[in-house]
Amino acid sequence: MTDLYKDLVSKLETLFGPFDEDNKKFTKAPNSEVARELGYSDAQFSRLINQHATEGEYVRANQNAERILTVLKLEKRIEKMGVNPKQALASPKKRILFLICGLVIGLLASYMWHNDSSTEKAEPSTKYDMLKWSFETSYVKPYVNLNDLPEDCNYPCYKYQGKWQLSNEYKIPFFREQNGYHYVATDVIMYARCLSEEPNTGNRFEGYEYQKHEIWYDKREFPVDSFIRRDGIIKEAYKQLKLEEDGNFTKVATVHTFFRNEFTLVDNDIIRKGKVIGRDVEISPDEEIARTVKTNKEIEKIKSDINRIASNRLEDFSRPISCENAKTPSPDFNMIKDGDLITFNCTLTTSRVSLNYVKTYYLKDQYIKNTCRPSGD
Repeated sequence: MTDLYKDLVSKLETLFGPFDEDNKKFTKAPNSEVARELGYSDAQFSRLINQHATEGEYVRANQNAERILTVLKLEKRIEKMGVNPKQALASPKKRILFLICGLVIGLLASYMWHNDSSTEKAEPSTKYDMLKWSFETSYVKPYVNLNDLPEDCNYPCYKYQGKWQLSNEYKIPFFREQNGYHYVATDVIMYARCLSEEPNTGNRFEGYEYQKHEIWYDKREFPVDSFIRRDGIIKEAYKQLKLEEDGNFTKVATVHTFFRNEFTLVDNDIIRKGKVIGRDVEISPDEEIARTVKTNKEIEKIKSDINRIASNRLEDFSRPISCENAKTPSPDFNMIKDGDLITFNCTLTTSRVSLNYVKTYYLKDQYIKNTCRPSGD
């Protein structure tokens, strides 16, 4: 326990300066900032730094600190490629290169962390870890700050900056030659930032979005007309249907998508445009698929269908989205706050059939919670 504690302090000193043992503080950062970088609450970090944590907690904290050190080492390698991670998001041309480099960092770091047999297994990483790191650490500065705003504070996008999430899941039946497949949006995490690089009046912001979707199979293979009306509106009974509670359905794949949005504020409307940057499809294990279908032949057919969906039908889901304008959460942008909603009514056209769905974001963690005050106030 003592060795684990000393090891943690040593790693953190590399990151945050010498440690004051008497006051339990580091010289270059307050404990709240250190806790955030490690992914802990203030209370959790207090247990660690005051030697009140368990052995397992110290093992994981050391792993988290080692991850940060590993990323910093890999950053230096990227800088040798001509990309400064702290400035990459400030250049539209370098932004995609930075994201690609981020994926390389994520893969290399993931390999190192998951192949470290000297400690207990680390918490499993998620597909959006690199996106999260890009916006939730002090090593990258993607947001516009209060000091960057014009003197009159007339820069509406500043209140939209921060972390947004999907308010309610939604689902869409696939339309293709083979009936029975459904596309369910279960999770969305989007980081929004002002588009400060382009000449504008603060009316534009972009959102880097991780999307998690699931593909479900209905063994009855009902046609798509069973779930939508003639006008393309999805039936209410289908919206309320919980697939995981219906024995006719089984999850056959998980889809991870990286999506880039552009938002424009016009009066009290929000215009949304966007497109897919990358996508990864994971087919469910055979034993999970077998909960609904029983023969190996049926399982192989479903897996074959998923591969065709991934290579062909998902192209429809990669086209630029078509959404009606959303209303701003408040006519006064200064009043926008955590918990506010933005709702878009969107249309997906797949195999020449239009399907309408509703996507609602809620503001989970606003970057600038204070209100900008014009000079002289």
